[in-house]
Amino acid sequence: MTQLADKARPGVLGITVVDLDPHTRTRINADRAYPMMSVFKAPVAAAVLAQIDEGRIAPGQEVTIDKEDVVGGAAVPSIGAHFKGKRMRFTVDRLLVAAVSESDNTAVDTLVRLVGGPRVVTTYLRKHRIDGMRVDLSEGDVSDIFEDTVKGQTIREDETEAAELARRRRGYQAYMADPRNRTTPDAAADFLEKLWKGDLLSAASTKRLLGLMVDQTVPNRMRAGLPTGLRFADKCGTSYTLEGETAAFNDIGIVTWPDGHTVIVAAFLTGSQADQKARNALFAEIGKLVAGTAPAPWRHPG
Repeated sequence: MTQLADKARPGVLGITVVDLDPHTRTRINADRAYPMMSVFKAPVAAAVLAQIDEGRIAPGQEVTIDKEDVVGGAAVPSIGAHFKGKRMRFTVDRLLVAAVSESDNTAVDTLVRLVGGPRVVTTYLRKHRIDGMRVDLSEGDVSDIFEDTVKGQTIREDETEAAELARRRRGYQAYMADPRNRTTPDAAADFLEKLWKGDLLSAASTKRLLGLMVDQTVPNRMRAGLPTGLRFADKCGTSYTLEGETAAFNDIGIVTWPDGHTVIVAAFLTGSQADQKARNALFAEIGKLVAGTAPAPWRHPG
């Protein structure tokens, strides 16, 4: 793992790997906070499912989304991309699928509003003693930081390319310096372990969230390095790239072998100057190394 962190420079790669049997933990640059981007959709979904467990929300409950609430961005074309008219209604269950499996930004922001705002998600995490992960912002809020429109500024229609670049530079620097929507790899691993062990949700809701994470097949990061036959429940997060630097490129997940052996991994890359192909290759290599923690028959297939 240390070699991978060296390879990631000048970006910073933070990794926590927890082998649940025996309970061992491997850590690289794991004591600092990293920007989550869409990784935060997993704890948001957990907070929603917790309210479903409490009877405060129903999976079939319909929620109205107005056109002005649509936020761009999704791993696959989803709610935001197919929005029609002035408003549409979606069930909570459909929003969960869109937010976690499809990484739709409009869906997760709707769910954040539904549970009562970002602070409710953080309070939920603290209740379960997950202290190094915080949710303070919606996807729309993050977009405003990157676009340098936080204080209600609008982007001029006649903005020059030089002015646009200057604005994006301000936004990028502001996002990199912002402590909100951050997590340590250790805290992300704690979240996954508590989820896996059923400490966060009912059995039904735990199964539901893990299934949604298994169904997130795009982007294909650590998953690309795992052998066929392993189950991987993960959530990725990605920022845009400005002038060759990517603020966040992440993947957290739970790897399970057919015999039940389970390994948790949380990997966060920030400030990377590698291109997308190199970043994908780096995360595939992390997946290969994680797979090497399995029992001997799986470490040496065939």
